[in-house]
Amino acid sequence: MIVEDRPESWSVLWTRSHRTTTIASLLVVTLVAFESMGVATAMPTMVAALRGQSLYSWPFLAFLVASVVATVLSGRICDRGRGLAGSLLAGPAIFAGGLLVCGAARNMPMLLAGRVLQGLGSGTVLVAVSLLIALVFTDRERPVMYAANAAAWILPAVAGPFVAGLVTERLGWRWVFLGLVPLALLGLGLLVPVARRLGPRRRTDGRRRAGVLVAAAAALGVTALTWAAQHPSASAVAYATIGVVALAFALRNLLPSGTLTARPGLPTVIASRALLGGAFAGLEAYLPLTMAEVHGYSPALAGLPLTVNALGWSAASAVQGRHPDWSREAALRTGFGLLALALVIFAFVSQPWFPGWAAFPGCAIAGAGMGTAYPSLSLLLLRFSPVAERGFNTSALQLADWVFSAVTVGFGGVLLGLVASARHPSAAMTVLAVCLAGVALLGVFVTRRWPAHG
Repeated sequence: MIVEDRPESWSVLWTRSHRTTTIASLLVVTLVAFESMGVATAMPTMVAALRGQSLYSWPFLAFLVASVVATVLSGRICDRGRGLAGSLLAGPAIFAGGLLVCGAARNMPMLLAGRVLQGLGSGTVLVAVSLLIALVFTDRERPVMYAANAAAWILPAVAGPFVAGLVTERLGWRWVFLGLVPLALLGLGLLVPVARRLGPRRRTDGRRRAGVLVAAAAALGVTALTWAAQHPSASAVAYATIGVVALAFALRNLLPSGTLTARPGLPTVIASRALLGGAFAGLEAYLPLTMAEVHGYSPALAGLPLTVNALGWSAASAVQGRHPDWSREAALRTGFGLLALALVIFAFVSQPWFPGWAAFPGCAIAGAGMGTAYPSLSLLLLRFSPVAERGFNTSALQLADWVFSAVTVGFGGVLLGLVASARHPSAAMTVLAVCLAGVALLGVFVTRRWPAHG
């Protein structure tokens, strides 16, 4: 009994039965992280080289749309028979194909095609890896694995932008994509023996259905809202309206019943992910702008608080990994509270009379909140999900995050257009930060209605 009560250590990841799964999973996460950090850095150079400045946002939108579709469909496929094994292998293969197409792109349409393939591969494999962790690791072991996943983001977050910039300058932007192909193929090779060991899974009873039409509606909704936020105008209202209608149709089919009212149990888990992810996305999207325009930081320094975010996230995730018996509901409330505090600091930092350096401890607090709450959400999702519906619920969790993140980032763009500007964002950022802090406090309230059971 004494051994059972001891916290799991990092060594559990490297046992004979877990070693290959751990390495393959962390490699996939690292690959996606490096791609995410690197592409954003190289994007100005690549679109200029392909004469696609007028389509600057489209490579990001293409990836997002494809990711939404793949996330929905991968969740459905993984719930059926041997779908998990297929998704584990198909995801990295499609992602590698996208890297090759982007690296060889001669024009913007070819680059967009490659980004679509990358989005399809990323959405497919990330859902599959989440379900693989649920299948291979026990409830007490999962916090350690989630901590390792967070740690896998540290190197890409710290070195990714610098390395991508160096590669772009010295070798050319194409190698930002082509240089990751060996990593994708290595990940695929490691996942082959893992997939072979997976037995057939029980099929769903048909109550959870998320087909191509619903996935396309979700993608259309997210795209319309994102585009409207990035291109504020009278016509953007029409785009946003179309997006809301499409999302209403999709979310009715893609989210568990009771999510919008945060009914205790699984619906609260999904709703909490939406609130948490949306509030954090607003901070990440607009803090660099605030640091640059309000406090005069250089582009490199303006993004440095986001690195502190990543470090705080990883550190907090490592701490929760050593305490598998923590009440996950209490940890989730703590995460919301820390994020609310960080957003209050953001509200002050948005003022020119307040010191800009306060953003650094604020981001450490925000990262700590996310590192405490995100693994707890993943654990609670698995506890509340029947095995046959884990794919559906995992995709619902990710979709809720993306949708509300698009809403909060879009709201920030609207505020910039209405009460401020990108050159003088203080007024808009103050309103945004206060609203996002309110969102985080709403998360505290929602989870307090939910009796903790450990």
